[in-house]
Amino acid sequence: MVTTVKSSSDWQPSHDPGFVPGGAVRPTSTPLAAARGTGEVAALTFDDGPNPGETDRLLDILAAHEVTAVFCVIGQNITAPRGAEILKRIVAEGHTLCNHSTSYADMGTWSRAEVEQDLEANLATIREALGDPTQKVPYFRAPNGSWGHTGEVAATLGMQPLGLGNVIFDWEGNDLSEETLTDNLRAAIRPGAVALAHDGGGDRENTVLAVATVLPEKLAEGYTFTLPQGGIPDDDWTPTP
Repeated sequence: MVTTVKSSSDWQPSHDPGFVPGGAVRPTSTPLAAARGTGEVAALTFDDGPNPGETDRLLDILAAHEVTAVFCVIGQNITAPRGAEILKRIVAEGHTLCNHSTSYADMGTWSRAEVEQDLEANLATIREALGDPTQKVPYFRAPNGSWGHTGEVAATLGMQPLGLGNVIFDWEGNDLSEETLTDNLRAAIRPGAVALAHDGGGDRENTVLAVATVLPEKLAEGYTFTLPQGGIPDDDWTPTP
């Protein structure tokens, strides 16, 4: 069941009248984690970039197979060396953006006003880096999947909260070998799923190698890679391949 946006408090967004929302159509406060379409469809999402090196190679792989994905980007990485350059490439090659906040901070206990300030700041960082004050950023994903008030605020700001979906466990404390991450990604990409891997926030070399192996396998099996549910309308986006 999808919950429409309703404020559970007297909080109202405080942005100025010139604020440009993220671009999602009828966003809900409930995080969604299913791919658009039916049959062998899945959505690829990558968190914690842009990251020089791994994000570059990941974009090469996606371009070679004519597949687009959702990149959940962090403000501090956009303003880091080469961050804006990589972000421009992400957008130029047809990928969709997701607001992943300005930093890696856990927002689960933040007030609505604090969440709003951060999400708007990251929108501004994204748009400034791209030189486009109206750039669509139709999704938001909470750092660490710690939602608190973030879903409500994101929807009010025009971004669909994007659930974690099927994770491949490519973060510290897990088995990060290429073999394991490849197996995990194979399992994560299944009909109707949103798959989550990381291109930033640490050494993601084996994640990139896993994508290089699994993506052509899934395409050969007949998969189509779509957007997650919610966000921009279908008329504004064409699935691949």
